[in-house]
Amino acid sequence: MLTVFSEKHVLRNSRTELYGGELVPPFECPARAEHILQRVKEVSLGDVIAPTDFEITAVNRIHDIEFIHFLETCWEEWVAVGYSGEAIATCWPARGMQQQRVPNHIDGKLGYYALAAETAISNGTWEAARASVNVALTAQAALRDGASSAFALCRPPGHHAAADMFGGYCFINNAAVATQAFIDQGASRVALLDVDFHHGNGSQAIFYDRDDVMFLSLHGDPRDAFPHFLGYADECGQGAGQGFNHNYPMGPGTSFDTWGAALRDACNKIKKYAPDALVISLGVDTFENDPISFFRLASDDFKRYGATIGALNLPTLFIMEGGYAIEEIGVNAVNVLEGFEGR
Repeated sequence: MLTVFSEKHVLRNSRTELYGGELVPPFECPARAEHILQRVKEVSLGDVIAPTDFEITAVNRIHDIEFIHFLETCWEEWVAVGYSGEAIATCWPARGMQQQRVPNHIDGKLGYYALAAETAISNGTWEAARASVNVALTAQAALRDGASSAFALCRPPGHHAAADMFGGYCFINNAAVATQAFIDQGASRVALLDVDFHHGNGSQAIFYDRDDVMFLSLHGDPRDAFPHFLGYADECGQGAGQGFNHNYPMGPGTSFDTWGAALRDACNKIKKYAPDALVISLGVDTFENDPISFFRLASDDFKRYGATIGALNLPTLFIMEGGYAIEEIGVNAVNVLEGFEGR
């Protein structure tokens, strides 16, 4: 299987994350991608290539143009005000407050476009985010040109990013941009399956009223897990998208038996939908030892569920999302890909 990877991911190397009332070193850090790349090479998964640079128009098919401009200029504006730390939102347009006017001051802009406070914007964030979506689009282009599968080793991840919001370590929604590329190239239907521990709130919001993309997410119950305010089982789509959004929230301590049954149900729905392509938001923070999650999948389980996805026999694009900086992230991510290939 082809892997696409950009060295520019290291430009996203923020120092701070708000966690448990403290500013701590971020869980989403450069070591994550390096562990995965090392494992890709160890098992000789396939060729590893650098991404092609794509025009921003592909990103604008999914994201609000003003939001993208904000991401591009945020750090420059932050520094110009005289702040010495990293850019972190401190206020939001909460319930009952006017939400339609973008403030002029960078503090206000951050709050308008942020969905959470844990994700700081630092020097290099925009460049890394652009490189990450280019990784996704390059891997998608490989499928367009005839490959049966490809792995986009994206960093930073993307599935929490909505059309006009960043957070959850995500800035550009790589999976959504790649999914839209399939549609723009002639696909009539695409399935987007999110197996990250955290609900893909951004992806859901982007496609919620559409029937040409089926979104399915297996994740920690939002009553107990980030992003808390989206991802319930009764969120089924709206308008043309009614019946094309499927959530599988699961509680603390979920084992592979329960998680695997949810995956099989999701795969049955995908099979009936009969998409032209399948996009996988591949988060491996469902691992039993992940530092910020509460599922109990073991490393061998990732190979088993990769085989379940492979049995769909669809052109499949894997896009890296979460799973945090422990050495097993490489084993677990590549186990999914090896299981998919029947190794």
